[in-house]
Amino acid sequence: MIVTLIVVCEVGFWVLLAGGLSLRYLARMPRAGVAVLLLEPVLELVLLIATAIDLKNGASADWKHGLAAVYIGFSAGLGHSTLRWADARFAHRFAGGPPPVRPPKYGTARTVHEWKTAGRWILAATVAAALLQAAVWYVGGSGDVSSLRAWQSTMLWVAGINVVVALSYTVWPKKAP
Repeated sequence: MIVTLIVVCEVGFWVLLAGGLSLRYLARMPRAGVAVLLLEPVLELVLLIATAIDLKNGASADWKHGLAAVYIGFSAGLGHSTLRWADARFAHRFAGGPPPVRPPKYGTARTVHEWKTAGRWILAATVAAALLQAAVWYVGGSGDVSSLRAWQSTMLWVAGINVVVALSYTVWPKKAP
């Protein structure tokens, strides 16, 4: 059930995104578009509640519950930037907006961009790890939480890899040809 709900939430994210942007730019109803876009966090809330209920009803904590926490963390850390990315492209394509701004390719500007990107991924990993820890505490000593701990380790790797990438641009900045 949890995996199905994660898939439904992901599909729902993109449906709400397309619907909100369509209302905003194609139907020229910006307030209605914003209202639809503001429904997106409800998807994560539903997933969080369903996961908690599943664990409360005696389900053993496994990779599915960890995946739900990771999905919510990634939505929290990367959802806003994904909305901005899609909004810029939708506005350009369907509403005559300016072309989307491309990330800088070289120098300090690229380094700053990489650190901002790393910051979003670190936020996502931190939220996921915190939710995973909350699930560990919620399950308590009565259940096996090894899969949740494994997801926490994965989140540490995700954050670490993003720091290494950003650090590499700091130490060896890309130079213009």
